[in-house]
Amino acid sequence: MLKIQSKLALLLMILLLSACGSMAEKSDPTKSWTASKLYAEAKDELNSGNYEKATKFFEKLESRYPFGAYAQQAQLEIAFAYYKQNDQAQCIAAVERFIRLHPNHPNVDYMYYLRGLANFKDKKGLFDFISNQDPTERDPKAARDAFDAFKQLTERFPDSKYAPDASDRMKYLVSAMAEYEVHVASYYYKRGAYLAAINRAQNVLRGYPDSPAVKEALKIQINSYEALGEKELREDALRVYKLNFEKKSAGSAGSNSNNKSWWKFW
Repeated sequence: MLKIQSKLALLLMILLLSACGSMAEKSDPTKSWTASKLYAEAKDELNSGNYEKATKFFEKLESRYPFGAYAQQAQLEIAFAYYKQNDQAQCIAAVERFIRLHPNHPNVDYMYYLRGLANFKDKKGLFDFISNQDPTERDPKAARDAFDAFKQLTERFPDSKYAPDASDRMKYLVSAMAEYEVHVASYYYKRGAYLAAINRAQNVLRGYPDSPAVKEALKIQINSYEALGEKELREDALRVYKLNFEKKSAGSAGSNSNNKSWWKFW
């Protein structure tokens, strides 16, 4: 009798284990997939626009097969998938991790480029001028971070296929940063904060002397000095304005400055 009960218990245990294994297989159909199959399926999901599912597959691939080319490629693809999901924080974290782990990877230049794109795409800071938010409360940090990432790319990998586009974006960022300073200076001027307006306009003259925003920055300075009754300083600013924008032979304002701007790289 005891032998029969033992056999029944053993049989029941086998059936339960088999059922559990079957349930596990159903709950995770990728359990038996090889690294190549996991990667292929993840790429298919990525190419189809199913970024969240692709990310999960790539993460499983990296977890199950942590060594080798597939794992490295999965890390790279995860960063891109987060970028496509507009998850800036996760994208940048994945990029930083990849650069830290694989500084000599043949595609590491793409990671620098992607880091720049992630910050460039940020709409919560510098570029959101259409909102009614006080412009002085916006933080242009994302634009600076984007510029720094693109600059690292062009300096470390000048022959990268991403370098030309990065350079174009850097020029745009310089112009946008200068316009931001003018926007803030104008905001202060309209509210009668003339010293603050002068200082923000001066940021354009010192930091972005070759940008189109210099003209408007000088106008704000001229008007602010006039409002403050600073005739001599107004005349100085007006003289610079006429020299640069009323005489075709003159160069850009501030071009004689010996202080190299933070964004200068050429």
